[in-house]
Amino acid sequence: MSIAIKIENLSKQYRLGLVSTRTLSHDFNRWWQTSILGREDPYLKVGETNVRELKGTSEYVWALKDINLEVEEGEVLGIIGKNGAGKSTLLKILSKVTSPTTGVIKARGRVASLLEVGTGFHQEMTGRENIYLNGAILGMTKTEINKKLDEIIDFAGVERYIDTPVKRYSSGMMVRLGFAVAAHLDPEILVVDEVLAVGDAEFQKKAIGKMQDVSRHSGRTVLFVSHNMSSIKKLCSSGLLLKEGQIKYFGSVNDTIKEYLSVFNNDSFVNHIKFDFNGKEVQIMEAKLDYKNQNKFHHNINIYSEIYLYIKYFFKDSISKVHLTYIINNEDGEPVLFCDRMDYHGFYAKVENGFYETTLKIPNPLLLPGRYSITLGCASAETWEDDHKYDILTFEVTDLESNRIQKRQGYVFMPTPWELNKINS
Repeated sequence: MSIAIKIENLSKQYRLGLVSTRTLSHDFNRWWQTSILGREDPYLKVGETNVRELKGTSEYVWALKDINLEVEEGEVLGIIGKNGAGKSTLLKILSKVTSPTTGVIKARGRVASLLEVGTGFHQEMTGRENIYLNGAILGMTKTEINKKLDEIIDFAGVERYIDTPVKRYSSGMMVRLGFAVAAHLDPEILVVDEVLAVGDAEFQKKAIGKMQDVSRHSGRTVLFVSHNMSSIKKLCSSGLLLKEGQIKYFGSVNDTIKEYLSVFNNDSFVNHIKFDFNGKEVQIMEAKLDYKNQNKFHHNINIYSEIYLYIKYFFKDSISKVHLTYIINNEDGEPVLFCDRMDYHGFYAKVENGFYETTLKIPNPLLLPGRYSITLGCASAETWEDDHKYDILTFEVTDLESNRIQKRQGYVFMPTPWELNKINS
């Protein structure tokens, strides 16, 4: 089988904080060495691996470092790893959104990518017009797009709004249309980032089915980034595990997931984490698990104990529709509990500029004994700006009083009053 993608000695370096090297002398030195003398960038010799939890001492970080990889035609490659591992950077380089610092990527055929909600969409244009715009960007002729138009609209499920400007679309509608365009315009290579997580369960199932169809029946290559291990296992034939910008493991999808989960299970428990301020429109600043709301935490939680989740947010501007979520995942990476904000006002919160905090009670008994991680989400339904923190908090639920609950089936535990009333037969 021929090779669809070949990656050789690929590295990507970022300068923290600023685009330039900060000083005029450094900028001039870089220009002189690279443009005039034809030498290597002198600042590539410095830098550290991209470990987001550590402050570090260098102003340069390697988002990717010495990546060598071959992907065969028709292969569905699942790319997994923690936040900051370099997954999205790799896809952006492949999609030519950004260029590598060193190394090359050779791809055979047209590459269609879905990296972020609304990527490549013009907000003032209608859904129909954006289909033609995206198709043109992907190198399709108007005749080719016309043949696929009805199929794209039907798959996206937005026919009623297809002649409405996409600035009025919800984030889910944007994802539906963007994926439909990317998947139906016959790319040889389809690149999909975690963006499918924004769609509802029905569409996620539909999208995964389409990617399976594209790879199995059309022989096309798919690269899929996700934190959902069940989706990776269901869709992919092989897996790539990235850690701190380098390849940690490459092999069958099952072995790759086992390697990833072994890293998760060997990590120390995290019950409190803070994030650097980056000036995004919506941002999660801090998260903490609390035991019985007493400002303390035991990593081993009794199945009957109360757990509280504290979250701190920042909002750059006033937003009328903010969507807040948290997901609890088991040690296999599968989501077992999804919770979003809902009260008598509906799913969305209305906020002004500034910092906000909330404390949520995770009801117990609920979770069966085992290890769990928490993912947080925060999104503006107006601009589709979002902030997601994956698997940032970890804890373990145990049955301290007995082993009665240990081997129960299912994902959650719900004791129910169960009265038996004798009746005459």
